[in-house]
Amino acid sequence: MLKGMIRGVVVMLLISLALGVVHDKDLVWKQEKDRVTGLPGLTFDVNFSHYSGYVRVNENPGRFLFYWFFEAVEDPSSNPLVLWLQGELFSRTWVFLHRIREAVEIGPFHINADGKTLYLNPYSWNQVANIIFLESPVGTGFSYSRSPSDVEENGDERTAKDSLAFLLEWFERFPQYKGREFYITGESYAGHYIPQLSQAIDSDLMKLEDIVLNVDRSVMQVGNALTDDFNDHKGVREYLWSNGFISDQTYKLYKIFCSEDSFLQRSENCKKISDVVQNELGKVDIYSIFTPYCTSTTTDISFASNSPQRKFGQINETYDPCSKNYAAAYFNVPEVQKALHVDPEAAPHKWEICNRLIFNTWKDSASSVLDIYLELIRGGLRIWIYSGDADTVIPVTSTRCNIDTLNLPIASPWHPWSMDGQVGGWNQEYRGLNFVTIRGAGHMVPQTRPKEALVLFKSFLSGTPLPTMPTLADTDV
Repeated sequence: MLKGMIRGVVVMLLISLALGVVHDKDLVWKQEKDRVTGLPGLTFDVNFSHYSGYVRVNENPGRFLFYWFFEAVEDPSSNPLVLWLQGELFSRTWVFLHRIREAVEIGPFHINADGKTLYLNPYSWNQVANIIFLESPVGTGFSYSRSPSDVEENGDERTAKDSLAFLLEWFERFPQYKGREFYITGESYAGHYIPQLSQAIDSDLMKLEDIVLNVDRSVMQVGNALTDDFNDHKGVREYLWSNGFISDQTYKLYKIFCSEDSFLQRSENCKKISDVVQNELGKVDIYSIFTPYCTSTTTDISFASNSPQRKFGQINETYDPCSKNYAAAYFNVPEVQKALHVDPEAAPHKWEICNRLIFNTWKDSASSVLDIYLELIRGGLRIWIYSGDADTVIPVTSTRCNIDTLNLPIASPWHPWSMDGQVGGWNQEYRGLNFVTIRGAGHMVPQTRPKEALVLFKSFLSGTPLPTMPTLADTDV
């Protein structure tokens, strides 16, 4: 390991000097301090570098955001830089998911069902881009504040400010990525984080003048995203009712009691009818309605050897509903935390899937970010919105209601796109926005349809249309 670290320092120094961006040993040391030189359970060689550690985003009381950065497999010096953000829904309330779990889902490593070993993800997004996974807001994952009570002051506004501060500091630590095409992507509650951060960047371009935001191509991509409380509620009830998941009476009561409610703050009547909805749905995976439900209720991976879910963990193209259990087991291994440079004194001693304290104390959540979308589109930013059509949390109907509210001119007709000779989903372009659905995908599209998600991601980065297939009119019937 020591030889590998020394070799890494030498290689980084030579590359940096050749590029003319790193001239002092302190900067090289800061990068090398974050280099991950080995991971427990990693039994295969990788041909890319990855880094993890902390970036301080304010002085008082001192908030530190944790990140995990993967360089592109090929040509990291010219491939774009992508920031992945994630927020998550759990049951009928918002919670905040630990982002490094996502790093082992769209990133190069997947966790086996034993919760101890890793295998290579054939559909990793770092095949075509350099990717930063950021644990924000403070209190999620291994991100922390020196004042514990500071975690109770989170909200949309502070999250955007802290994420912008992270970017400014991160680019100072990795200046070789300045001037790179820069994209922001993510899903779920990132439907707030991404446009709000994009707006913050757009209003602070003087500080970010070295970051290229190429407005002639896509710079922002969001999936199954919370966007507008009214439209999102409307889309949920329409999806549940039209698919036969809830009764006519419950559909009508849901419409009466929940239409005006926020996803974060619900009235008592809305909570009661939401319980009825849950009972009528039964024990299903609300994130992926047509796939098996995880029967395990524990994060202890001792169940893995005899659980009926174990067979999913080894099949790369099949959604495993218990994957969160494997992540919880893996990231609680002390050797894993040490390898990722987690500060045992500052970070939580136990890694958990979600932090309910953040949800319970969240200070501000915009009821709608549609106004930000219009502002960004008018400013020249091109946006992609995608939606898995097997999600009941923020279903495709919610996304379509939101897009319809934007009232954008249509640039191309609704049409299917192709995946291995089959319909991968459907696509419609508007002026300033491209809308894509992924057939059979759940709330976490890259997890439930990884191959299709990679095709979508490649098209998003290149700014090229998704592959099309012949329609019935083009074929003999």
